[in-house]
Amino acid sequence: MNYLGEIAALFTSLCWSASSVFFTRSGQLVGSVIVNRIRLVVALIYLVLAHWILGIPLLSNVEGYRWFWLSISGILGLVIGDAFLFQAFVLIGPRLSMLMMSMAPIIASIFGLLILSERLSRGQIVGILITIFGISIVILEGNGNAHLSQKDLRPYLIGILFGLGGACGQALGLITAKKGLTGNFPALSGTLIRMLAATVTMWSFTLLFGKTRQTLATIAQHPKSVFFILIGAFIGPLLGVTASLIAIQHSQVGIASTLMALPPVFLLPIGYFIFKERFGGMAILGTLLAIGGVALLFLV
Repeated sequence: MNYLGEIAALFTSLCWSASSVFFTRSGQLVGSVIVNRIRLVVALIYLVLAHWILGIPLLSNVEGYRWFWLSISGILGLVIGDAFLFQAFVLIGPRLSMLMMSMAPIIASIFGLLILSERLSRGQIVGILITIFGISIVILEGNGNAHLSQKDLRPYLIGILFGLGGACGQALGLITAKKGLTGNFPALSGTLIRMLAATVTMWSFTLLFGKTRQTLATIAQHPKSVFFILIGAFIGPLLGVTASLIAIQHSQVGIASTLMALPPVFLLPIGYFIFKERFGGMAILGTLLAIGGVALLFLV
């Protein structure tokens, strides 16, 4: 069997794990909204360069329906969904935000059934549930010892809701992207259309509300944030988003989005080796459960 879609989804998880760290750092310096504005522009430049380097025609003879669905996908996933997610990064951190994002497979599976008429076998459903359960254990273990004061409770709950909003945006973005990628349309070009639509939408509102000068001034005051955004945009929007489109082209949305929900698991070693965090046995158990759920998706 051809597991290109599943492998691409796993690679997406790795990319999003790494990019979440960089975007969290930059968001703490300049705010999530500004990070979202700048990283879209940077990612768009990266994608144009990638087309030029690889010799791929730059959006020539693209059918109208592809423009429609991929543009809608870009707005839902990269503007609305990521706006929620980036604010969640700032409020509750990357790992707990990614726990909320692990709800995306459930949402994507529901919409996949309603919109794309996709069907999952019982074994695949069990694999999805085991994976999500394992991811939940990993994240809850990492945050279970935090005692929130009344002052911290409100931003914590808002962060949870923003994370869920990010999951909805990602799920709907994947569903609409799949409709625009029919017929083996190049995933890199699909990513460029999504990114172009998102960038135009985001900066139209930025100009409309007179936030352009403030955005540039804030970035100029925090040059370190630009460094984080440059790296994060290369790993996430360029490599990760392109791989995510390859994933949904070659596998069912429910399966692909489940495998793309693994960043909390991958963030464990990142936290251990880079941030010197320590984890208990439940985090290890959750990791094993998540890996077992992924294996089940391959075997059924």
